[in-house]
Amino acid sequence: MRCPHCHEVEDRVVESRQNASGTSIRRRRECLSCGYRFTSYERIEEKPLMVIKRDGRREPFSMDKIEQGIQRSMQKRPVSQKDIEEMLHAIEDEAALISKNSREIRAEEIGEMVLKKLYELDGVAYVRFASVYRMFDNVDEFINEIEKLTR
Repeated sequence: MRCPHCHEVEDRVVESRQNASGTSIRRRRECLSCGYRFTSYERIEEKPLMVIKRDGRREPFSMDKIEQGIQRSMQKRPVSQKDIEEMLHAIEDEAALISKNSREIRAEEIGEMVLKKLYELDGVAYVRFASVYRMFDNVDEFINEIEKLTR
């Protein structure tokens, strides 16, 4: 750590303390060259999970976007908010596991996770979400999806 007074890089840590929330460490340092004391802070740098879109763009992972899509598909359905929240947590956990070290996940993987969870929870919501996600163009695609659901 460079001394703010004489700009030398040799110092020693005199004292370390964690802040109350546990998000950073405060270190009191002393420059070995000039004796000047100063404070530094150490924090974890978290890399955001990035979503790779179909066109190759990358954007930050947003649970809000996923929740909005799910809420739209669940409109006027007999599914509790608790069930929706549990599903959202499961999707978030699964996305974190899939992305692991790369901190990236394909949008298609997220869409398939949502479809799988909706399939288990509510068939109508599943078809609604699938129609938007898979970009149904005509009624035949709806019929095919419903036939798969009823088998």
